[in-house]
Amino acid sequence: MTASDTPAGAGGARPAAPSALRPRPAGPPGRPPERTTPARPEGVPPVVDCGVYVDGVRQEPAEHAQALRQATEQGGFVWLGLYAPREEELADVAAQYGLHPLAVEDAVYAHQRPKLERYDDGLFMVLTTATYVEHDRLTATSEVVDTGEVMVFLGDHYVITVRHGEHGSLADLRQSLEQQRDLLCLGPAAVLYAVADRVVDDFVDVAAAVEEDVDELEASVFSPERTDDIGRLYQLKRELLSLRKAVSPLLVPLQKLAERQVDAVPEATRSYFRDVEDHAIRVRDQIAGLDELLTSILQASLARTSQADNEDMRKISAWAGIIAVPTAIAGIYGMNFEYMPELGWRFGYPLVLLVILGAIVLLYRGFKRNGWL
Repeated sequence: MTASDTPAGAGGARPAAPSALRPRPAGPPGRPPERTTPARPEGVPPVVDCGVYVDGVRQEPAEHAQALRQATEQGGFVWLGLYAPREEELADVAAQYGLHPLAVEDAVYAHQRPKLERYDDGLFMVLTTATYVEHDRLTATSEVVDTGEVMVFLGDHYVITVRHGEHGSLADLRQSLEQQRDLLCLGPAAVLYAVADRVVDDFVDVAAAVEEDVDELEASVFSPERTDDIGRLYQLKRELLSLRKAVSPLLVPLQKLAERQVDAVPEATRSYFRDVEDHAIRVRDQIAGLDELLTSILQASLARTSQADNEDMRKISAWAGIIAVPTAIAGIYGMNFEYMPELGWRFGYPLVLLVILGAIVLLYRGFKRNGWL
């Protein structure tokens, strides 16, 4: 049985890593196949960096094949960074580090919800990353939030980060951590904390940028000019939903790391994870507030559109009523009966014109006074 905070494998034995991962099913006929992760660009190696850290200090460079043995002998840990590894590449790493095949499968195919799972004596955590896509003007098809994924394998003497997506590089994070020896002395859990903290900080930046788009839409909807913002509002709500799906599920894993006794996560790191959890809660509340504000703006935009349509209909009806008066009079006098009044009168034609003009003026003033024109 495999579940969050539940050891996997019968009797605690670690399953051997398969030589090839199980292919994902294509799905029932007529449905599109399940999404796969974007392919890594040709010529880019899967191993981004590999370092052995002992007492918070990085040791001499070592091949990742020998790094785990070196870290175990010296009482440190190895941090192996991978970028969009293929099946056979991650299967080799899994065989070296004894990673669970289910976690390896998730790391290859990605598109997982944020989660924290325990397999034997190791942890596997999935985090969804997000970045703000710059654009000159929000349109009905603008991409606002781009998401990726970072998977973290955590053991007593190793931490393996697997990144999917064009953004979310951890190179600068590694450099920053190497300047914080006290934090690295806490072991692999310090890297997990730093990755989670970076991901949540990115959420904060994205939420702040999206808030500016929301403010722009709000100003457009309530501007004196007549605008059509329905498409942009729906698009921004969809983009905000993708950000919400990245943030909300992350709270449960962070809560477990902050409040429960989890293997491979020392007691000293709980306060760090509580800080990350607090930031994530604030971002979640901010996103929820933006979503509610967008809903209100959307309702206001629909109401203004309906009101504008009503005003147009009133203007059309008013002009139709004004035009109906001369049309009716002209229709009556256009019947050409022999004994119609005023047909032989010298002032009959000017009088009819004055009656028509007077009726038009009276109707116009009445409609104008009542706000129809």
